[in-house]
Amino acid sequence: MRLPRILNQCHPIPGFVYGQARFTEDSQAILIAVRPRKRSTAICSGCHKPAPGYDQSPTPRRFEFIGFWGYLVFLVYCMRRVNCRQCGVVVEEVPWGIGKHSSTKVYMHFLGHWARKLSWKETAEEFRTSWDKVHDAVEYLVTWGLEHRVLGAIRAIGVDEIQRGKGHKYLTLVYQIDLGCTRLLWIGKERTVKTFKEFFAMIGPEVSAKIEYVCSDMWKPYLGVIREQCSQALNILDRFHIVAKVNQALDDVRAAEARRMKGDGYEPVLTKSRWCLLKRPENLTATQKVKLKDLVRYNLQSVRAYLLKEDFQQLWNYDSTVWAAKFLDHWCRQVMRSRIEPMKKVARTLRAHRELILNYFRARKEFSSGVIEGLNNKAKVTMRKSYGFRTFRVTELALYHSLGKLPEPELTHRFF
Repeated sequence: MRLPRILNQCHPIPGFVYGQARFTEDSQAILIAVRPRKRSTAICSGCHKPAPGYDQSPTPRRFEFIGFWGYLVFLVYCMRRVNCRQCGVVVEEVPWGIGKHSSTKVYMHFLGHWARKLSWKETAEEFRTSWDKVHDAVEYLVTWGLEHRVLGAIRAIGVDEIQRGKGHKYLTLVYQIDLGCTRLLWIGKERTVKTFKEFFAMIGPEVSAKIEYVCSDMWKPYLGVIREQCSQALNILDRFHIVAKVNQALDDVRAAEARRMKGDGYEPVLTKSRWCLLKRPENLTATQKVKLKDLVRYNLQSVRAYLLKEDFQQLWNYDSTVWAAKFLDHWCRQVMRSRIEPMKKVARTLRAHRELILNYFRARKEFSSGVIEGLNNKAKVTMRKSYGFRTFRVTELALYHSLGKLPEPELTHRFF
C-alpha cells in the first residue's frame, strides 16, 4: 500500500518513520506501523528533554488517525522508556500523541473542527467514534487555545448571564466587544459578586485598567463589581433589558385591566391584544393594525401605557447626551403623573440608573447590548444542540470552543 508515502507528504513525523500498512483481520481498519529513526533520541514525557533509552515495550500501542475511504486508520507503535536524570524511568513523549490519549493530535483537531458544526453525539456517530473521544478532542483544543491565547488590549467588554439547566442555575459570560473583535473571554459558574471578581483576577489589573466601556444589565452584583474593578470605564446599561422592562410593565397593565374588565362584566376589548401593544408599529400584521386602531379609541390604562411605551422609544434617536437626559427626565415625570403603578415602578428604576443609561450616549452609541444578545443566542444554541450538558466543565468547554475564537495548533496539512 502507498499510504506511508501519502502520510510522509501530508503528515511527516520528525524522528520517526512510517512502516508498512496492512488491514486488520476483519478488514475494517488499516494499521500503519511507526518506528523511530536509527540513532534518534527519545524525549522524556516529564521534562520534555532528550534522555537516554531504557527499554522498549514488546506490546504495540494503537493511536487512532483520520480515516481513509471509509476505513478506520491506526498508527501502531511500540513505546520506549527513557532513563531521565530528573524524572527517572518514564515512557517517552511521541510527537503525534498526548499523554495516555488513544487518538493522535491531528485526529483530535479533526474531530474538534466538526464538533463546532455538529453536536458532539452527531460527530461521534458520523466518524464512528465515541462521545468521550469527541470530548477529549474539544478539551485538548480548548486547553491548548487558552494557554496560547493573547488577550492584548481590551477596550470594551460585555457581561450577561444565561440560564443553565432547570431551576435558578446561571452562567456569567464575559465577552470582548471591541470593533472588529468579538469573542468569549470568560465563563463563571454563578452570577454572584465572587464569581464576577474571578474574571478580573484572571485578566489582571493591567488589562482591567485599560478597559474603557462595560456593557451590562441592572443586576446589582455586576454593577458593584464594575464600580470597584473598572472605575475608569463607562458602564453602559443594557438597552435590550431597559426596553424589556418597559414592555413587561405594559403587559402587566394589560393583563390586570383585562381581568378587571372581565370581572366587572364589560366588553372584553383587550382579548387577543397582547402583541398589538407590544410589537413595533412597523411589525404589526394587517389584522393587528385593525385591532390596535379600534383599541386606541377607548380610554384605558393599557392604551395610555402603550402610548408611554411608544413615546419612550424616541430616547434612542437622540445623539446629544444633554437632550437625551432632558427627554428621559420629562418622560419619567410624565409617567409618575399617570397613576399607572407598573409604569411608575419602571420610571423609578430608570431614575435610579439615570447616569448609566446616559452613558450609552456618552459612548456615542458605539457600544450596545445587541452584540451581547447575539452571542448569548449562539451560546444557547450550542447548549440546545446537545439537549444540554450535565456538568459545568463540559458546558465551559463547548462554549469556549464555539465562541472563544481560540488559537489552534498549526498542522502540516489541513485534513478538513
